[in-house]
Amino acid sequence: MRSNIKYFKKNKIISLDNFINDVLYNKVYGYYSKKTPFGKDGDFITAPSISPLFSEMVAVWIVSYWEILNKPKNFNVIELGPGNGALYNTLIKTFHSFPEFEKSSNFYLFEKSNYLKKIQKKIIKNKKVSWISNFNNIKNGPVIFFGNEFFDAIPVKQYEKINNQLYEHCVCLDEKNNIRKRLIKASAKSTNMIKKSRILSKLKFIEYPKLGFEIIAPMVEKVNKLGGGIMLIDYGYIKQKNLNSLQSVKKHKKNSLFSSLGNADITSLVNFKLLKDFFIKKKLHVEKIVPQNYFLKKIGIMERANILSSKMSFKEKADLFFRLKRLLDTNYMGDIFKVLLAHKKKKKKIKGFY
Repeated sequence: MRSNIKYFKKNKIISLDNFINDVLYNKVYGYYSKKTPFGKDGDFITAPSISPLFSEMVAVWIVSYWEILNKPKNFNVIELGPGNGALYNTLIKTFHSFPEFEKSSNFYLFEKSNYLKKIQKKIIKNKKVSWISNFNNIKNGPVIFFGNEFFDAIPVKQYEKINNQLYEHCVCLDEKNNIRKRLIKASAKSTNMIKKSRILSKLKFIEYPKLGFEIIAPMVEKVNKLGGGIMLIDYGYIKQKNLNSLQSVKKHKKNSLFSSLGNADITSLVNFKLLKDFFIKKKLHVEKIVPQNYFLKKIGIMERANILSSKMSFKEKADLFFRLKRLLDTNYMGDIFKVLLAHKKKKKKIKGFY
């Protein structure tokens, strides 16, 4: 297929993570640069689109975290990968109910896709909200970074152990310009890194988020300098598995990995144990990783739903609780989605994690 040639103009063999990164984020032909993937007419649905109650609870949690930090007069709130802007739009509306917090806070969106920025700016009209591509201008006050389905969208490296030799998964073109996987002997640096990892060393199939760690490292540096934390909500696992979790999704169905390139999402499960270990090595404290249903219930989503439903018709109430079930039920998003908070430790208990 001639359309595949564009991915291999610079190199004939490309590591899998760099290849997928190009497929998803290239500014000309990347998936996130040319289409709206969200909602029932897109390829996948995220929690903020299922129910605004999800976003309200995130807003309430952010305010509670600001209170734990003793209500700093300069507080920075940054969403990572804001998607279609639905989450942040509800956050801003909810923050109106907390005028002291709203006055003390600066609001930012960290987005690399110019196409999605345009969509977000149509939805989010608040003049206090700014779009940023780095964190250089955030110099004062604690910061809270948060992302919903952010880390899973960053491509992972894949390695495989065969006869005690580590190989990296790469891709190349065959004689008909079809994309093929190819195993290449892993570099000495990668081999040593995995040998030293207490989490990865015993696995035969390994997924490692090198690009993800590179993106998050400046955030960790900022938190270590200014205080605050990083909260990530995503689907993934804690117990280690020999698992190839990489998948392509198109129109809400699994799709062959190398078909529909640039027109389908490519994602993987987040290894939360590995992510926790990364933050600890960077001198941040990590709260107990909790399921999404636990977190949302502790923030008060059921109480909020009951208040809203008391003024609803039967049909509206049924819809509200059906959507709530999708967020909380273990057969849907309730358990596979986890919540992780890495932060500069305070002696106070953090709401949502105990």
